[in-house]
Amino acid sequence: MSDHEEQPANRLRKELPAEVPPSPSASGDGDPGEARPERSGLTGRQRLLKGLWPPRLTRAQLIVALLLFGLGFGLAVQVASNSDSDSALRGARQEDLVRILDELDDRTQRLEDEKQGLEKQRDELENSSDQAEEARKQTLEKERQLGILAGTVAAQGPGITVTIEDTKGTVEADMLLDAIQELRAAGAEAIQVNGVRVVAGTYLADTDNSVSVDGNKINAPYRFQVIGEPQDLEPALNIPGGVVQTLEKEQATVTVERSSKIVVDALRAAERPDYARSSSQ
Repeated sequence: MSDHEEQPANRLRKELPAEVPPSPSASGDGDPGEARPERSGLTGRQRLLKGLWPPRLTRAQLIVALLLFGLGFGLAVQVASNSDSDSALRGARQEDLVRILDELDDRTQRLEDEKQGLEKQRDELENSSDQAEEARKQTLEKERQLGILAGTVAAQGPGITVTIEDTKGTVEADMLLDAIQELRAAGAEAIQVNGVRVVAGTYLADTDNSVSVDGNKINAPYRFQVIGEPQDLEPALNIPGGVVQTLEKEQATVTVERSSKIVVDALRAAERPDYARSSSQ
């Protein structure tokens, strides 16, 4: 086959110069002294990791990271606290939850009744023709109420009797204090424990295998005489995780009896405060 008979493709290949790989030091244009970047042979993922590690943190980034850490830690603590406080309610039965709601409604109603009573006294005092006599009556009534709260006068009325049998000697002062606080929150108006009147300043302490109330040593069984609405007082002790369940875990036995007449006759001597004085003087 002659040269003129060769295929066009072969002839074109012969006419084109052979491809020569570019020299690292040679450059067709641009600055001859500028070196070309060398190929590292790394994959895209490897280059990304190399760019991220080791980290190069600025001061601003470090401050933001610390603030975010503090915020996350605070949220975690708040969630854990809410979980602990709600754990008893999550495991409660439906009837227990209904009873708790009823108790809250009763407390709200008592506060509303007290508010209306005070407003009524104010209106009677303002509208009475003999304001001096009306003021004297209200003063005597207030004195009687304060005497009951202060423990200087005896009281009687409906309520409950709570008896705590402690054969194992596991009941401590803080458990009895929890019972008193729960009864007060449920509307107890007068309380005495084993013949000792409980007032606003009452304190309880553990002594030798027993408990003292305001320095008076009392022994088991512990008997609470409480004046108040029985339908409010008894459920307050039996709420899930409440006083009764706590005492039963300590192998104590709790008995609650309702009565239409409870007598609280233990008295406290009236004490004059050392420092506090009426602001009206």
